[in-house]
Amino acid sequence: MTSSTSAEFRDTNILAYAYDDKQPAKHEIARQLVDRLGDTRVGVASIQVLRELFITLTRKLRPGLSHDQARLVVSDVARNWRILQPGVSDVLDAIDNAARWRLSFWDAMLLTAANRLGASVLWSEDLNDRQSCGLVTVRNPFAR
Repeated sequence: MTSSTSAEFRDTNILAYAYDDKQPAKHEIARQLVDRLGDTRVGVASIQVLRELFITLTRKLRPGLSHDQARLVVSDVARNWRILQPGVSDVLDAIDNAARWRLSFWDAMLLTAANRLGASVLWSEDLNDRQSCGLVTVRNPFAR
């Protein structure tokens, strides 16, 4: 499922920073990453990220986006990126991967999805920068 340009997976936090200008430096970096993914069509994500993004945009940001604004953002991501809808085998693989990689189940779900989508990178500030899990390397765009 990979293309000539390697897929890149974005964690929810990176997407949220792209729409939250309260931390200008992180906002600008995240915005550039999200724009590049849309322009190059290498962005991938999972249903988990879309769900978390909607909740973050409407409930965690202060002030949050309206329901309709957040829906447009989620719709835009879903339209422009490949999205994995995990099945039972993905959940079972994530359970095994959580133990193998010593991660929480939810982090293992993200990394399992990233591997399944052929991503070489998972952009996140919540995991260890340069940590490798399967064929995916975690990168923190804010790390110096």
